[in-house]
Amino acid sequence: MRSKTAVLLGRLMRNIMRSPDTIITVAITPIMMMLLFVYVFGGAIKTGTDNYVNYLLPGILLMAIASGVAYTSLRLFNDVKSGLMARFITMPIKRSSILWAHVLTSLVSNALTVLVVILIALLMGFRSGADILHWFAAAGILGLFTLALTWLAVIPGLTAKSMEGATAYSYPLIFLPFISSAFVPTETMPKIVRVFAENQPVTSIVNAIRALLYGGSIGNGIWIALAWCVGIMVIAYLFASKAFKRQLG
Repeated sequence: MRSKTAVLLGRLMRNIMRSPDTIITVAITPIMMMLLFVYVFGGAIKTGTDNYVNYLLPGILLMAIASGVAYTSLRLFNDVKSGLMARFITMPIKRSSILWAHVLTSLVSNALTVLVVILIALLMGFRSGADILHWFAAAGILGLFTLALTWLAVIPGLTAKSMEGATAYSYPLIFLPFISSAFVPTETMPKIVRVFAENQPVTSIVNAIRALLYGGSIGNGIWIALAWCVGIMVIAYLFASKAFKRQLG
C-alpha cells in the first residue's frame, strides 16, 4: 500500500510543482487579509499585545489551510469526472491508496502554504519566544486541522455534480475565523455572538496555537483543540469512506 500511495502522491505533487501558482494563489488571500488587518485596522483593535501580527497569525494560518483544502475537492472531482478514478480502481492497487494520496498531497501543499504565510509574517514583525517543543506542538495541531478539513473536502470532491459544487463548501470554513478569537478577543463581542464564538472549533484551536507560540497559559485548551480536530477528522473520514464506496459502485 505504501509504495502505491507514494506513486500516486508523486503524481499529484508533480502536478502541483508544474504549476506552483496553486500554492501562491492559496496564500494570497490570507496574506492580503493579514496586511489589511495589521496595517489598516490593527491600530484600532485592542488585543493586549504589543504587535497585532502576533495575535493575528494563528487565525490567518487556519484561513490559509481552509482555502487550500478546496483544491483537494477540485483534484478529486477532476479525477472522477475525467474517468481517471475509474481507471485507478481497475488497477492492482489498494483502493484506499487513491484517497490517501490526495490527503497526503493536501498535507504537504498546505504545509508549504503555511510556511509562505509565516515568512511574510516574519517580514511584518512576527516574533515568537516559543521553544522547539512548543513549535512542534503548534505544527502538530495545524497538521491535525489540515487532515480534518481535508477528509471533509474529500466528501464533496467525490459527490459534487459540478466544479463549483466541489469547492463551494470551503467558503464558510474560510470565513469562520471571523466569528472567533482569531481577529479580536471574544470578550468584545455581543453576548449571542460571543457564545457562538467561544464554543466553535476555530476559537479553541487559535487559542491553543497562540498559547504555544507566545508562552500563554495552555491549560485544558490544547486538549479541547485536539478533541475538535480529531472529532472532525473521524466523522469526516467515515462519511468520506461511505462516499468512496458508493463511487466504487
